[in-house]
Amino acid sequence: MAAVRGVLFDVDDTLFDYSGSDEAGLLAHLEAEGLHDRMPGPAALALWREITRAEYARYTAGETTFAAHRCARVRRFLARLGQPGAQDMPDREAGAWFAGYTAHRDAARRALEGASAVLTEFAPRYRLGVVSNSSLPHQRGKLAAIGLLDYFGDALVCSEEHGEAKPAPGIFLAGCALLGLEPHEVAYVGNDHAVDAVGARDAGLHAYWLDRGETGWGGTREGAPAEGVRVIRSLSELPAALAAPAAPAG
Repeated sequence: MAAVRGVLFDVDDTLFDYSGSDEAGLLAHLEAEGLHDRMPGPAALALWREITRAEYARYTAGETTFAAHRCARVRRFLARLGQPGAQDMPDREAGAWFAGYTAHRDAARRALEGASAVLTEFAPRYRLGVVSNSSLPHQRGKLAAIGLLDYFGDALVCSEEHGEAKPAPGIFLAGCALLGLEPHEVAYVGNDHAVDAVGARDAGLHAYWLDRGETGWGGTREGAPAEGVRVIRSLSELPAALAAPAAPAG
């Protein structure tokens, strides 16, 4: 295994506890809107995430904008809850509903356990950066709010500004370029097996899949990881994993 000199990270459910804040935010917003009795909380959360995955995939594929995908999520979700006129809700109203959700979600924002400790340990040893399927202002604001932005400086690449999304090789290579390193000198860490780990591997980086055994953003997969993908169960395992020689996949 070539020496790793830099580490690139995904953000949501890798550094930032997206699933936890998403759950807290949605349930609090439904309560505030008087919609909590329309559907049991676990079912409402599962529906919200199903719709989020579908609409976010349209956004990352370039079929819609970041703002428009949010409005679409609101319309589809409220329609399934039986809200009259939800499908025809104007952008202004859908955006306001989403803003209410984000206010509750942001109140519950926190870093994933172990993130700060690992980045503190890595800062003197590795060049650090972020590659994310999102918009740069959105992810910079999120990382700043949870106290992690300063570890990365300007080494952040997001799909909205870059013009293509993971798992396309180009966005991983753009992250490597910001670090001033070749792909074989860089490790990538993310929670989505196909988008993060396989995508990074195919771009020539050392791929680490953060599999916390949970569903949520990115979820898990059945069976062994793909060849060339190394698995960690928590961020606390990452320092030792980077230091260890590569083992055969599976």
